[in-house]
Amino acid sequence: MKRLRILVTGGAGFLGSHLCERLVNQGHDVICLDNYFTGSKKNIEHLMDFHNFELMRHDVTLPIFLEIDQIYNLACPASPVHYQYNAVKTIKTSVLGAINVLGLAKRVKARVLQASTSEVYGDPHIHPQTECYWGNVNPIGIRSCYDEGKRVAETLFFDYHRMNKVDIRVMRIFNTYGPRMHPNDGRVVSNFIVQALKGKDITIYGDGKQTRSFCYVDDLIEGMMRLMNTENFTGPVNIGNPSEFTIKELAEKVIRLTGSTSSIVCHPLPSDDPKQRQPDISLAKRMLNWEPTVPLEQGLQRTIDYFKQVIDD
Repeated sequence: MKRLRILVTGGAGFLGSHLCERLVNQGHDVICLDNYFTGSKKNIEHLMDFHNFELMRHDVTLPIFLEIDQIYNLACPASPVHYQYNAVKTIKTSVLGAINVLGLAKRVKARVLQASTSEVYGDPHIHPQTECYWGNVNPIGIRSCYDEGKRVAETLFFDYHRMNKVDIRVMRIFNTYGPRMHPNDGRVVSNFIVQALKGKDITIYGDGKQTRSFCYVDDLIEGMMRLMNTENFTGPVNIGNPSEFTIKELAEKVIRLTGSTSSIVCHPLPSDDPKQRQPDISLAKRMLNWEPTVPLEQGLQRTIDYFKQVIDD
């Protein structure tokens, strides 16, 4: 395997740290760039002694000049709690960040991958969601800073590709979970696990009948790397687990796996919260020979084991 110089923006975050770990173990020279808004040095401290790993504190909304072969653009807060904290900053991260990494890729002729999101589909009218669906998105809602920021980033990627021949890859990430999730990120898996381990009520928004599809982080990173290294395929491509569960089913699984005595309580559904989310991964199977392999209960158990350590610490 050719040794590459690879930049990972958002590299100290949940997904970024797992990606950096995989790339470092493969022997590539990895530059991890993060401003630590949601990322943490703890996520990548085990990589600091590797000679082929470099950590850089930098905000992707500002230009950066490096000599690299590949860029994984993962920089952006991804949970509602974090991306709604500073909505203007969130959309700047998506839009200016995309402009900056695309400008860098153009200058040094690097291949660049955009970590987009299933949120580009909004509250979908078709189920499951295919890549050709244009979405049903509220452009002025409380989640729009994230949803529309990612949609504009995709636009920029394809315009740079068409106009400047930049070698792009676009993946649409569906709900992903696993070790190194932030305990207070407000995502459903981390919320439920932390609440169950602390013996608190598990809070469900709405009636719990809304569905999600949960992909374990190792499967997601494998799909991401396959997309980056597949020739003549830009995407966009859905990467996620098509197994669909209701939120209530997830809560019940977490209670059982943790042995918790927590009760399930219902709260009002937040604004613009999608009722269904399930990827059609036919394209990923065909073009990347990829599909998830970790069952939900197995992945949940690994994640629970991680959170037990974090809470104990």
